[in-house]
Amino acid sequence: MDPGQSPVERVPVAAASPQSRASHGSDLVRHLDLLVLLLALPVFILADAPLSGYLAAGGAWIIGRVGVDVAARRRREALLAGNRNAALGVTAFATMGRIWLVAGAILLVGLLDQRDAGLAAAVLSLVLVTVSLATSFVTHVMDPEAEGTLR
Repeated sequence: MDPGQSPVERVPVAAASPQSRASHGSDLVRHLDLLVLLLALPVFILADAPLSGYLAAGGAWIIGRVGVDVAARRRREALLAGNRNAALGVTAFATMGRIWLVAGAILLVGLLDQRDAGLAAAVLSLVLVTVSLATSFVTHVMDPEAEGTLR
């Protein structure tokens, strides 16, 4: 044992509390869209799909996800300050911004590169949106009273 290592750091995962295991499970569910995005790359390569479609959709998805995460922090701050209207505004702006960003990436790659790239980007985006909505639902079911909810 390292002298600087605390006893808590040595606790095996199996001995972790049910609450901390649930937290790890919800973290995995929350980031499932990124795992799907990563797993889509070999599918694109094996299917000989245009990688420009993957890069456009994946890049827009990641940029949009970062924007939504920043908006979630601002939403929590607004809710803590008791300003529900600002919280709803931030959520609406982030959601619509992400939609426009992904749709714009699909359109641009389809127009500037080739139609097949636009189609590949659209299919990947559809899968990512579906996974994201499903994981949002599962995360809410697992912890409906999570910090920052709009209730």
